[in-house]
Amino acid sequence: MTSPRLPVDAAIARIMEALPAPLGEQVAIRDTPGRVLLQDIDARYTHPAWRNSAMDGYAVRACNVRGASADSPIQLPVHGTIGAGGAAPAAIVPGSAWRIMTGAPVPDGMDTVIRVEDTDAGLVDVVIRSDRDAGRNIRPRGEDFAAGQRLLSHGTLLRAPHVALAAANGCSSLTVARRPRVAILGSGNELVDVDQFEDVLAGRRIINSNGYALAAAVEDAGGIAIDLGIARDDPAAIAAHITSAPPFDVLVTCGGISVGAFDYTRDVVHRLGATLDFWRVRMRPGGPFGFGMLQQRPWFGLPGNPVSALVTFELFVRPALRQMGAVPHAFRETVAVTLADAVTTSGGLTHFLRAVVDADHVAHLTGPQGSGLLTSMVAANALLIVPHDVSYLAAGAAARAMLLQPAQPQMAVPWNF
Repeated sequence: MTSPRLPVDAAIARIMEALPAPLGEQVAIRDTPGRVLLQDIDARYTHPAWRNSAMDGYAVRACNVRGASADSPIQLPVHGTIGAGGAAPAAIVPGSAWRIMTGAPVPDGMDTVIRVEDTDAGLVDVVIRSDRDAGRNIRPRGEDFAAGQRLLSHGTLLRAPHVALAAANGCSSLTVARRPRVAILGSGNELVDVDQFEDVLAGRRIINSNGYALAAAVEDAGGIAIDLGIARDDPAAIAAHITSAPPFDVLVTCGGISVGAFDYTRDVVHRLGATLDFWRVRMRPGGPFGFGMLQQRPWFGLPGNPVSALVTFELFVRPALRQMGAVPHAFRETVAVTLADAVTTSGGLTHFLRAVVDADHVAHLTGPQGSGLLTSMVAANALLIVPHDVSYLAAGAAARAMLLQPAQPQMAVPWNF
């Protein structure tokens, strides 16, 4: 079977258009950080429900403390103490003070809380040595939010402050986008897991590093990785692994996608009912890449070379998982860079070269660019993008790079305040 190579941008567009809409699930509020909200949340009450003190001190009337200073203190009688969770007195005595704690209700008629540091902390009478707080330190009713106010909107990526606000509104659970469950299947008679490392040392097998890499990449993208293991280079074995898999939302296969005699994956997925959208992309590394829908579930057929697998995951699978999880900003950031060294490619294909982009946005290649060199991927914090119609870029030329991590070097010391 032959197929024209699809341009990278066209492949991405077709994938994103074919994806199912995010699915929602009800999750305990403690488990929602990092998830995307799929509901609007309106305030169920007014908060705070009463005027309350912004600090520990004494509730007074401003007119009774103006002019107070260290040289000319003012003394007022203390009529009691109001703690957080307590009740304010129904009436106050003019010219009096009430000892009050942070968050406690402020009595009606009092418009000031003098911080305890500006007093002698008296219990029967209080000596006030400053009037700097006159008319201050009282939080008004509804200062934070009012009943009916929109607090959080559909599509919000939940962080700690969002969770706190939802909890303050009495929400014990939230409807959030479900994390896509991603089944990952490797294939190849040469592959083993790390518990069979003896076979690797004996020169008989190689480690299925793609399985570990893709599981980590799925989790980093917001999905849930489901390991389907390693299938032999046999159509029946590949089919059995897929059909016996636990429920999944996305299928990612790795290997068996090219044109070799033992590359069965694409045909197997097709026989299982998948509609194949495209196969082969005009890029390097990762040209033999397939995409389709298997019973309304996306299937991504990744090549078996380690770098090719990771690069195609970054370009096609990661944004798809983030869109299915309703995560904002599905795509990695691309930035303008300046080349530290000349770059030559074969042309005709869009190349994604492993590179390090420094803090000045200068891009340095990580070294040899073979698709089996995991060390080059580890060293990279970006993929340098060389368009298909460009075969040479001189040192100092402008280009673009897709950041996999923040530009180096990262800040190693705290912020200066």
